[in-house]
Amino acid sequence: MSQYIKKPTPKPELDPNTPLRLSKLMSERGICSRREADDYISKGLVFVNGERVQELGFKVLPDVKITLDTPALRKQNSLVTIIMNKPVGYVSSQPEPGSGYEPAIRLIKDSTQFSNQKKTLQIGDLKDIAVVGRLDIDSQGLLIFTQDGRLAKKLIGENSNVEKEYLVRVEGRLSFEDLKLLNHGLELDGEKLKPALVEWVNDEQLRFVLKQGKKRQIRRMCEMVGLHVTGLKRVRVGKLMLGKLPEGRWRFLDADEEI
Repeated sequence: MSQYIKKPTPKPELDPNTPLRLSKLMSERGICSRREADDYISKGLVFVNGERVQELGFKVLPDVKITLDTPALRKQNSLVTIIMNKPVGYVSSQPEPGSGYEPAIRLIKDSTQFSNQKKTLQIGDLKDIAVVGRLDIDSQGLLIFTQDGRLAKKLIGENSNVEKEYLVRVEGRLSFEDLKLLNHGLELDGEKLKPALVEWVNDEQLRFVLKQGKKRQIRRMCEMVGLHVTGLKRVRVGKLMLGKLPEGRWRFLDADEEI
């Protein structure tokens, strides 16, 4: 099998003389999502070079200075991010109608909050909250819900380079050459996978560190080299560790934590 990996096409640099939509530029800079940008613009909460802008579709040059008014900054600071240790048997997002599966978000309630955090669940904390980086129904571990479009883009955006770490229990035999393929050289859905870090933890368990998240990627990678996955747990996303968070419990992301 060829081990040639096609490098991703670099994103073209912005032409300093070509105007583009203000909301797109705000998203590109990581100020907020495009949807949030349009909301802030429509409410007159965005300044371009010190001038308030309230026109949706307004175009600017890429080098302009963009600032947010106090209400927008206050709203960003109030956005909620929740960390959960998802158990097996729950789906990460809303299940298909009639499937009978239960979404993990139903575990977010007062009785399952972990630790002595001063903040408690309030009305509105789950409004527009979304999963970033799903785990399939047969997997467990670190699951992140957030209202913050900036964080979602950082974790699962097109150009995301954030590491995700998994402990994977397997059955089967793995040759040295196949271990090399797990690290670098496999293809899924007609696309070469990004290089990964895959190593043995013990005789039954592998450690995977990935920078992408195709559907059931680890299970499919293992199948391609003759392994059967019997357990999969995500233990880290970026700098955020699952740590001692018990299975089925959740907590708020603290203000001083980074992902």
